[in-house]
Amino acid sequence: MKCLILAAGYATRLYPLTENYPKPLLNVKDKTILDWLVDDIDGAGLVDEFIIISNHRFAHHFTDWAKGKKQKITVVDDGTSTNETRLGAVKDIQFTIDKLELDDDMLVIAGDNVLDFSLQRFARYALEKKTSCIMRYYEPTYEKLLKCGVVTIDENDRVLHMTEKSPTPETHWCCPPFYYYTREDARLVQTGINAGCGTDAPGSYIAWLCTQTTVHAMEMPGQRYDIGNLTSYKEVQNTYPGIIIE
Repeated sequence: MKCLILAAGYATRLYPLTENYPKPLLNVKDKTILDWLVDDIDGAGLVDEFIIISNHRFAHHFTDWAKGKKQKITVVDDGTSTNETRLGAVKDIQFTIDKLELDDDMLVIAGDNVLDFSLQRFARYALEKKTSCIMRYYEPTYEKLLKCGVVTIDENDRVLHMTEKSPTPETHWCCPPFYYYTREDARLVQTGINAGCGTDAPGSYIAWLCTQTTVHAMEMPGQRYDIGNLTSYKEVQNTYPGIIIE
């Protein structure tokens, strides 16, 4: 299994902190955001390579960071240098698949969130289901629903419908940016793009994929700490408890 970590954004809401430095390499407590994610996932022994997808401006920072890691880490530079010219998450995924000639199961995650639970559970859930999978959590606030991927599921966790940033969300189940693609479904990313799926939000591909094949949604067993601006970054620094592995 490969783990693709989406880290090609510019985090403009965190300026000036991230004007010349990538958000995933900011420290939370005693580790970078990326260290929290990689060290946790690596503990399951399921991933044989971590692939950091970066923009051109920040790629060298990730390359320097990777030199100190024990895991096999590949940094992919998508060639963009500004927020206005970014490829978007789905096109970044396809760019990486093409560049590295990937043909494997994939754990695809955003590189700018910290969690108080282990993603190992999600990886194992996906392997048990033998389908592409997402996670879901209950979001009670309507205003937040408007900014998220929202899913409708059946009694067996199967995704019936998913929309990204819908003006009329169907449910209160939100989809955080953590996904699992089977090898077969990873081969369909370009097909989804050609079919007109959105390419900016990473969940747009899954929204299309669940109309083509079976996708399951695991309920998130803990909390995701989103670092969207300077205020939330300070809050996370003060409140993040670390990862609790059960």
